[in-house]
Amino acid sequence: MPQANSADIEKHPFAPFFPEGARLLMCGTFPAQPSRWSMKFYYPNFSNDMWRVFGLVFFNDAEKFVDREHKTYRLAELQAFLASKGVALSDTGSEIVRTKGNASDKDLRIERPIDLAGVLAQLPDVTALITTGMLAAQTIAGICDAPVPAMGEYVDCRIVDADGRDRSFRHWRMPSSSRAYPMKLQLKAQYYARALTLLNTENNDS
Repeated sequence: MPQANSADIEKHPFAPFFPEGARLLMCGTFPAQPSRWSMKFYYPNFSNDMWRVFGLVFFNDAEKFVDREHKTYRLAELQAFLASKGVALSDTGSEIVRTKGNASDKDLRIERPIDLAGVLAQLPDVTALITTGMLAAQTIAGICDAPVPAMGEYVDCRIVDADGRDRSFRHWRMPSSSRAYPMKLQLKAQYYARALTLLNTENNDS
């Protein structure tokens, strides 16, 4: 692997979103360039499908969290909803290089991956992890020395967290929420619904 110039390395711009009692950790790869953000939060591009997927899965309304007038999202409402459902957010790339200056996973090189053991120590109730896209899935699978799940499926993983606890979780691989990924929004939502609906049921039963 070529040595990265320090000037080319980008550090992750967002703090992790770790609500108390989170049961699910969602990890993409890395945000696009700031010029494409509509807000300072995960999946910030207005064209990205992630928060429309959540709207469809939980409310049957792709526009639930969309502020179309300002071409952004209703961030406070979205964060409150994620916290209520026990959804934490991070990314698999802590430091990356954009080999072609864009946000495509195929043109990203992860220089420093997520400290998964450290993250899980901060999230003691997490029992499921969703990766959004192939590179994110490969990164988590590599850290856990486990197979990459098939699309829409999960693999059981184990890792010792930073507090020395033996942790087991389901690693679900989902399609990229990028609009560039060639899959219709409704189909993306169907994939995500399988894992997210289980989370919804578990939270309602607790």
